[in-house]
Amino acid sequence: MPALTELVNDFLAQQRIAVAGVSRDAAAPANAIYKKLKQANYLVFAVNPNAAEIEGDKCYPNLQAIPGGVDAVMVATHPAVSDQIVRDCLEIGVNRVWFHRSFGQGSFSQQAADFCRDNGIAVIPAGCPMMFVEPDIAHKCFRWFLGVTGGIPKEV
Repeated sequence: MPALTELVNDFLAQQRIAVAGVSRDAAAPANAIYKKLKQANYLVFAVNPNAAEIEGDKCYPNLQAIPGGVDAVMVATHPAVSDQIVRDCLEIGVNRVWFHRSFGQGSFSQQAADFCRDNGIAVIPAGCPMMFVEPDIAHKCFRWFLGVTGGIPKEV
């Protein structure tokens, strides 16, 4: 089993990252992730079939609509949508997926994770990039707490 830190480092080494599940509600966790990645100089793409623009940027209805494709996908949708997102990843050749998850189920779907693993897509099943990309003190503490309590596995 790969170590979580290896998968996180590989995911964050990519430059073109889609965030599936951004919302018209600016306070949504996906929007915070989108902004954080953008501030960290990633080329980040918002994905939501119900929005034309998020945070002043073009929003794409699905992964297939992103010109030039992406290298990784942050899934911050309802778990029921995660299954379709990972199928889209396979279709366009994305082999890195991170399911946003802090407390509770988050965006994680066991069926979607199994599909990824069965199809050679690396899966990060928990946590949030905000805990790893120049984390603020709150997210640094949150990462420590989830690591100690098992909310973020050391191996996946």
